[in-house]
Amino acid sequence: MEIYQQDGTLRENIRIGFTVEIVQKHHQRTGELTEGVVKRILTSSPKHTRGIKVMLETGEVGRVQKVVEH
Repeated sequence: MEIYQQDGTLRENIRIGFTVEIVQKHHQRTGELTEGVVKRILTSSPKHTRGIKVMLETGEVGRVQKVVEH
């Protein structure tokens, strides 16, 4: 498995099944990251300055800070 880090502000970098680190809305002040696997991509635009919004397989929703692996 290839390990790398990619920018989470571009939708083209994120696919369903990728492992990502997100920041949830209630953790925006602390910057606490949650790692998980993308279940759905919620942002429809190709780019978002604060990160593409996704839903993880656990149901948690947040903005992608990093793509960890695919």
